[in-house]
Amino acid sequence: MSHTAGRHFLQIPGPTNVPDRVLRAMDMPTMDHRGPDFGTLGLRVLDRVRHVFQTQQPVIVYPASGTGAWTAALVNTLSTGDKVLMSETGHFATLWHEIATKLGLDPEFIPGNWRNGADPDAIEARLAEDKGHTIKAVCVVHNETATGCVSQIKAIRDAMDRANHPALLMVDTISSLASIDYRHDAWGVDVTVAGSQKGLMLPPGLSFNAVSEKALAAHKTANLIRTYWDWSDILAANTKGFWPYTPATNLIYGLDTALDMLLDEGLANVFARHDRHAAATRAAVNAWGLEILCENPAHYSSSLTAILVPDGVSADHVRSVILKNFNMSLGTGLGKVADKVFRIGHLGDFNDLALMGTLSGVEMGLGLADVPHQAGGVQAAMEHLKATASSHAKLADAAE
Repeated sequence: MSHTAGRHFLQIPGPTNVPDRVLRAMDMPTMDHRGPDFGTLGLRVLDRVRHVFQTQQPVIVYPASGTGAWTAALVNTLSTGDKVLMSETGHFATLWHEIATKLGLDPEFIPGNWRNGADPDAIEARLAEDKGHTIKAVCVVHNETATGCVSQIKAIRDAMDRANHPALLMVDTISSLASIDYRHDAWGVDVTVAGSQKGLMLPPGLSFNAVSEKALAAHKTANLIRTYWDWSDILAANTKGFWPYTPATNLIYGLDTALDMLLDEGLANVFARHDRHAAATRAAVNAWGLEILCENPAHYSSSLTAILVPDGVSADHVRSVILKNFNMSLGTGLGKVADKVFRIGHLGDFNDLALMGTLSGVEMGLGLADVPHQAGGVQAAMEHLKATASSHAKLADAAE
């Protein structure tokens, strides 16, 4: 095997690059997960992780992927045959729908074109029709990782309130938490689903449910089998910083350090940094003359940008050329947009120079793959970063 110099550019929308500081935190002897030191660590992490969700409510941590957190949200609050309203915003919304079906629920999809976030008006209209309140939950993906479209969660909560409907609101923030402003309490969310491998800057392996008092009340009467996922057992053990089974101890070390990094930077700065890099990326795409998959600027994602390739061009070929020539991985198209888009992840432990390296690799790759485009995307992004550098620095200074 030949050696490739330099680091691999992992610019998919997750798993993201894990900072050296987090890697060093995980590189520790395995701790006794029943001992007092781990209890202290557990209490510290469980307290501080709530700040990232912007909640005063409990956050339950699982040794699982995001799929586990999806499952946990459903089985802890719902019963066999319950109707669930979901919005078809993309591939991951579709997967959550499939899980609901397999669990014996009755999910109803509001159709979408995969180029916008969820439609609050459509949700309000459907809930208003449900006079008997047969719909027990509304499930929405905040940031659809497959499309780069964000759903407006506050607007959806407002729509549910206007409909005067008691359904639970469940939100997937797997690719938005700690990257895009998200407020579990202020937006009236009942269950927030998240994963460790994106904005939290950890490897895959941890997932989360932030839960409201209303969700905990629903938990008491829900009858789906939950065993491993049972909130009650976990919350009882969490009171002393422990779990009812073996947790992912070294990932908890890493989470503790990741929380240090996020809270030291300040969430407002974290969100502003992601907004700025996303805007610079879109400036590059527009200069190239290519099309952003997300149609509505109000729904643009600050975690990733999905880019449509021209008709007759294989997006997977573009990705392959870039990987081969520049040792950079970009996100593939999924589901309905397979081979039609490539995705640039600009979330997690990411800065201006990392973005410029990423966009340089994309622009060179477009040329090598013979994709019809205009030059100047990298320059457009660089101009945006220069123009916004001072305001970004002032925001960071004000947080200190």
